[in-house]
Amino acid sequence: MMFKVSAPITSPPDVFATPLQQAVYESFSHLDIPFARVDTDPGITMEDCRHIDEQFGVRIVKTVFLCNRQQTLFWLYVTSDDKPFVTREFCAALGGIPRVSFSSAEKLLELTGVQVGATTILSAVLPSCAPVQLVMDQSIACEPWFACTDGTPTCFVKIRTEDLLRKFIPATGHSLTLI
Repeated sequence: MMFKVSAPITSPPDVFATPLQQAVYESFSHLDIPFARVDTDPGITMEDCRHIDEQFGVRIVKTVFLCNRQQTLFWLYVTSDDKPFVTREFCAALGGIPRVSFSSAEKLLELTGVQVGATTILSAVLPSCAPVQLVMDQSIACEPWFACTDGTPTCFVKIRTEDLLRKFIPATGHSLTLI
């Protein structure tokens, strides 16, 4: 069975699937951030994302939602799909924070506005995401292009990394920690 990926599109979806998706494209317009997007079958796994990588010519990032044991501190961590997540290294890179684990699907939806499989740093645009700390691998920040889900598992966007780091993230009021 073929994994469906549309040709790149440079306009927002005609109908928004979620409030986050709408906020993302409104922010791109307001901040004058050009983008390309593709509509896809649900891109849940990194294997699914390889088909999207081929269409964009850029690798889709992996974003994980983490929390402390008490579920009072939260992180969105952006990394490459081929880098294994090692809790000890992540915690040490952030100055020895307490051990983290993957957060629940309920907290993911509550704070970032997405279902499992659609986790994205673009959630930072939502007011509910204010308590979430943004963390990114330095290697991702050095790439010219950034590609991720738009908050849905069936639409992925590609923007200049510089636009993400210098326009989008600052406009959300968040800071970004590079490790």
